[in-house]
Amino acid sequence: MNRSRRTPTTALLAALLLTSFATGAGPARANAPGGLPAAAAPAAGPESAPPAADPAVHGALVTALRQAQVDSPNAPLRHICYATHVANIGWQKPVCDGKPNGTEGQSLAIQAIDIIATNTGGICADANVQNIGWQGWRCGEDGTDILVGTTGQSLQMEALAVSIATNGICADAYVQNHGWLGFQCAAAKQVAVAGTTGQGLRMEAVEIVV
Repeated sequence: MNRSRRTPTTALLAALLLTSFATGAGPARANAPGGLPAAAAPAAGPESAPPAADPAVHGALVTALRQAQVDSPNAPLRHICYATHVANIGWQKPVCDGKPNGTEGQSLAIQAIDIIATNTGGICADANVQNIGWQGWRCGEDGTDILVGTTGQSLQMEALAVSIATNGICADAYVQNHGWLGFQCAAAKQVAVAGTTGQGLRMEAVEIVV
């Protein structure tokens, strides 16, 4: 997917976080699920069956994460990689560090996201899913991938909430009828939410950066 705007670097991530706090901006487009997640203990919330782990996707995510570390040996080794499960297509090839994953302009919904990160102190994610709402936090340590959303049920994801234990995280969503909404950022143990809720609008692509 081609993007004209810049993907956040470490410096831009810091600037986005500062701007968010200075202006009072935050996850205005989608309400975060109740409670703040901790890396080892998800906040209580409505539960739904997670999608079945796909060994091939897990392997691809681990490979992508290792490659990201190889590609930036002199930079801080904080990386996040993710793959989306797209309607009518299935799992997309993983990308890392703010690159878009999913589709644009094809009217295809993201149904699930598999995420892995390193040097974050642990990551939590939650998905707002058609007919379900917020599923409940799912958390993992560095190097462990977590899945949110559903597969095989033809249910679109409408929002994604993410949180990490250290430093900051930003996420952006390409949403039906709106395109890219703009990065939503959060500091450590706070929640960044990308997408919309209560509007029946599918997420079609996502970007995440730490």
